[in-house]
Amino acid sequence: MNEAFERLLQRAESLIARIEAVLPQPLGAPDWKASVAFRYRKRGSHGVLEPVRHVASIALDDLREIDDQKEKIQRNTAHFVQGLPANNVLLTGARGTGKSSLIKACLNAYAPQGLRLIEVDKADLVDLPDIVDVVADRPEKFIVFCDDLSFEDGEPGYKALKSILDGSVAAATPNVLIYATSNRRHLLPEYMKENLSYTHTEDGEVHPGEAVEEKISLSERFGLWVSFYPFSQDEYLSVVNQWLGHYGVPETEFEQARPQALVWALERGSRSGRVAYQFARDYVGNR
Repeated sequence: MNEAFERLLQRAESLIARIEAVLPQPLGAPDWKASVAFRYRKRGSHGVLEPVRHVASIALDDLREIDDQKEKIQRNTAHFVQGLPANNVLLTGARGTGKSSLIKACLNAYAPQGLRLIEVDKADLVDLPDIVDVVADRPEKFIVFCDDLSFEDGEPGYKALKSILDGSVAAATPNVLIYATSNRRHLLPEYMKENLSYTHTEDGEVHPGEAVEEKISLSERFGLWVSFYPFSQDEYLSVVNQWLGHYGVPETEFEQARPQALVWALERGSRSGRVAYQFARDYVGNR
């Protein structure tokens, strides 16, 4: 009888252990000293904050031809680190113009002053409240970074982000800001038929319909909008020269590299900081 009971007890404990393994667990704090940047990752039903072992070493001085955007982001980040009021930021516009790089450069600039970054994928934005709870009592300042953010209609992360930005019963913690990049200014797809929902008053005012208002409402919750634009040819070549110099190419070779840089951009259909950086790496590798 005792042996049968023992076997039953062992099976019950084994079953409980397997059930506990698949049940959601509270998000635990990582080793905050392991890095200045962390990634939020799902492991089954469990969320984990993983230290980023090799943080991109890009500096603010490495980013050219986006001085106005750089000044706005840097000023907002400096206020945040100093404990002054600061805004959540939405960086939108042309691909490859430095949106994500600017955020990484700010992290490197202000990490010695206590700035930290947590990268969260769009699919995991529903867990934002748990992430905020974990860092709420920390002395550091945290940027929650969402890269290449856009939503399709009905995605759960949309409402979670909307709530955490502005609208939740819980007050936003003063040591957390959201920095997001996107190619869409309003973060949701926009359709021609939605223009039909606009109404006109007798005095000529134009009012968007409910569908348009809903799409605008999320981006409006970001206090600071920063727009990025495609580079002109001169701006592109300026960034090419900057990266060539960064990799040790003497200025006397810049003019020689110019035609190749223009062909490189033409083949990719884009003049951007990313394309300039990729050309410089290829050029230096082939010297």
